[in-house]
Parts: sequence; C-alpha cells; structure tokens
Amino acid sequence: MYYNRKVAYYTLGCKLNFSETSAISRSLTDNGYTKVDFSNIADYYVVNTCSVTENADKKCKQIVKQAKKTNPQAKVIIIGCYAQLKPEEIASIPGVDLVLGANEKFNLHEHLEGLDEQDETQIVAGPIKEVAFYSEAFSYGERTRSFVKIQDGCDYFCSFCTIPLARGRSRSSSIAKTLDLVEKVAETKVREIVLTGVNIGDFGKTADGKKRSAEDFHQLIVELDKVEAIDRFRISSIEPNLLKTEIIEFVAQAKRFVPHFHIPLQSGSDHLLQLMRRKYDSSLYRERIQKIKALMPHCCIGVDVIVGFPGETDEEFETTYNFLNDLDISYLHVFTYSERANTKALQIEPVVPLAKRRERSKMLRILSEKKRRAFYQTFEGTQAEVLFEAENDEGVMYGFTSNYVKVAVPFQEEFVNTLQQVTLDKISKRGIMEGQVISQPSPVN
Repeated sequence: MYYNRKVAYYTLGCKLNFSETSAISRSLTDNGYTKVDFSNIADYYVVNTCSVTENADKKCKQIVKQAKKTNPQAKVIIIGCYAQLKPEEIASIPGVDLVLGANEKFNLHEHLEGLDEQDETQIVAGPIKEVAFYSEAFSYGERTRSFVKIQDGCDYFCSFCTIPLARGRSRSSSIAKTLDLVEKVAETKVREIVLTGVNIGDFGKTADGKKRSAEDFHQLIVELDKVEAIDRFRISSIEPNLLKTEIIEFVAQAKRFVPHFHIPLQSGSDHLLQLMRRKYDSSLYRERIQKIKALMPHCCIGVDVIVGFPGETDEEFETTYNFLNDLDISYLHVFTYSERANTKALQIEPVVPLAKRRERSKMLRILSEKKRRAFYQTFEGTQAEVLFEAENDEGVMYGFTSNYVKVAVPFQEEFVNTLQQVTLDKISKRGIMEGQVISQPSPVN
C-alpha cells in the first residue's frame, strides 16, 4: 500500500461517471491512499472523462493542464469513455502519464503501484468487446442524495452515439445484489437515491449480455420501493420504448418512487428519428407523456433533444419545436449535435452549419425556460415536502420537491438533509421557487 499518497479526482459528463469516480475513490482509500480536492497538491490526478460532445474532449485537455500547473511532478491518469475511445489521442496530450480503458479503470490501485518509476505514457485499453463484467458503483459525499449505478453499456447503437463503443454491451447486476447495494448506500444516511446507468430500462442482462430470467426494470423498482431506509427513489433517464405502461402505473402509486421522469426524445421528426436509429416514433412518445399526465398531473417530465443533426431541415426543426411546444413537459436538456468519430451519422447529409445549430439550440433553451416556469407556476400558493441540501448560498439554502421543483428558503443548518413541509410562494427572477418552511426538521434515517 502507498500510505500518505494523495489522489485528486475530476469527473466530466454524466451521473454514471460521478458514481463510478466515487467507487474508484473509495477503492483507493481502502488501499491506503488519501483523497484530496482537485485544486490541492496531489501525487496523482485522476480524470474520469466523457466523450459525448467535442467540448468534453477539449475540457479533458484543460483539466490535465490545470493538474500539472498545480503539481508539475504529479502523475495524471485518464479513465472513462474518452480513454476507451481514443487512448492514443489522450496519450499524446502533454502531461498524461497513464490511460486506462473500460476494462481497467476499476483496478486503478494496481496500476498506480510502480507508476512513479515510469517515464513514458502507458496505455492499458483493450477492445471494448472484451469488457464482459459489471462493476457496482454509487456516489457518496453529498448527504442528501446518491447516484446509484444499476446498469452499464448499451446495445442500441444510435447513429450519433459513441457510448456502446466506449462502454460495451448492456449489462447489469441482479435484483438481489442491487438491493444489497442500496441497503449499503442507506447506511450513509442519504435520503434520496437516483437510479442511473447508460440505458437503465434495459436492466436485467448479465455481464455477457444474456437476459436474466424474470428480471427487468419494472420488477427492480417494485422491490426497491420496499426499502424503508430510503425516502425517495428517482429515475434518472429512461428510453420511451422501455418506459412501459406498467412502470408508469407503478410509479403513480408507489410509496418511494417520485413523480419525475426524464425521457429522451432527440427529435420530433419521425424521419430524423429513423436516421438517428431510435427505437420509437413521435406518436409513441406522445402516448407516454399523455399516460404519465393522466395518472400524475403534477409529474415533472424532462426531455433530451438534439439540434442540428445531419439532414435536419428548417421544416424538420420546426416540427420538433412545435411538437415540444404542444407537449405537457417541464424542461428540456438541449444538445447541439457534434460530429463523433466512428458513428453512422457522419455519412448523413446535408451537414447543418454550426451557426444554424447554435441558433436552433438557443430557441429550444428559451422554450425550456418557458416550460419550466409554466410548470412551477402551477404550484404557486401550494405546500410541498422539500428535501434540503447543504449549500449555504449567502444565507439561502435549496431543496427539491418530489416532482423536482427547486425551492429556496432562508438557510438553517438543522434543515440540511431533512424533509420539510414548505409553502411554495412565488417564482424568483432566477426561476427558483421561493418558500417558507412550516414544519419541524424530520429525523435523519
């Protein structure tokens, strides 16, 4: 063991990456290393990368430069999706000492031993098809909630996406092992768990990609809803074709699963959905939204959408805009399309100019703010239970209702990590619901 050796971590990308960074950090701590903040002097800087957009690649280079500026003698290790997809490219970045692919990132402590004596950059990243294991992970550090990984990889191969190339085939643990993991997370005193993965609705496949008998996402959430040590379970993102009616109906009457769905759309044009190789059309998507709202009118619904995909004409963008405008949804996550190597989308024409992509992105972001404000306004003058976080923002603290309304109240230390009954008074200029606590702090689990 390398006692008193300091390690700093920086995570780019999704909630899944955050859960895995946390798991890797705990593993190194168990092996004698000390975790420090990334801004501090460390012996090793670990960067967990994303490669969904070109900006994520550029950000990785900036972080490496920042680490070396803090401690020129430190070793920099790159893991994550970018490391698996382009190990040689990463190895060429000045300051990078070790690149680990998907098969090796959870064995980081083994690779650190002896790294100090190495002068040349090392690459340990085999073919993604050789990744045939599943590693559990959950984030820890913020008492209020934890991102719990329940699934990894994807079998869909959408034409714009590199995730299957970076993470391999869809796989997950068993329901029994997932329940054991959740019970372990509950010991950290978090009140809310966010279920995360690459394609969580595909839960139920073994590490070699085979389907487990009688295990699927619906059965998993039925069992998780019985875990009394957790107050809330939140579903992070689920494909519309996998969001079955039985799942919606269960969440509508569940004890602990909150009325909040995030459902990727990507485009309101059926022609573009085909080019993207998505597994649904706009009519199915609309049906899912209508079903949710019929059972849970107060439910928060977030939507992913891509603008500027190759072949997206002005008319098709207008179709997407109008489709989203008409839907009873709560907010958008807008992604400006960026070209990714080894994807089918590179063969589609015509290419949408960057300026037009940015213009369309701006339009949808404005629409998102209108949707969010309209959603929040329906709750003005009501009361709701809010789970409060630890941040003290100049005398203000924040929390979220079960249906994901962000609430601001005057800071009180005793409210941190507690569920409080709050009056939802009005929406601030920043688009946050202002309120007042009207109950006493609830006990921590």
